[in-house]
Amino acid sequence: MPKARRAKKVEARRKREFSFRGKSLEELKAMDLPTLAGVLPARARRSIRRGFNFETSRFFERMRLTPAEKVVRTHCRDALVLPEHVGRRVAIHSGKEFKEIEVRPEMIGHYYGEFALTRRFEKHSGPGVGATRSSKFMPLK
Repeated sequence: MPKARRAKKVEARRKREFSFRGKSLEELKAMDLPTLAGVLPARARRSIRRGFNFETSRFFERMRLTPAEKVVRTHCRDALVLPEHVGRRVAIHSGKEFKEIEVRPEMIGHYYGEFALTRRFEKHSGPGVGATRSSKFMPLK
């Protein structure tokens, strides 16, 4: 396949309108919470059906009240990403610092904690001070 045709197909794929289980973003924003729960995955549906705790409710209220251009900081990692949050900036606490993210439509139905990882990969170098006797000596090759 020529490069130009392949590039055209990729471009067409990128311009595709967002849809979540057959619903557009505008349709998702127009839904009330129980109707939205029917579209979301089982874990999110259960969270909505059981009701939100005080901290999550307060976080959702702050999201509604603050202007769209301001960043909302939160420790509430178990809050669901709802369609009304799309386009907003949220700073989620990772246990050490706040990770700032922009909410995209693909995040709907996930939890905020999934986007601020609490553990980081530690890459170890060669053995150093405090190494055991057997691992202290590295072969030359």
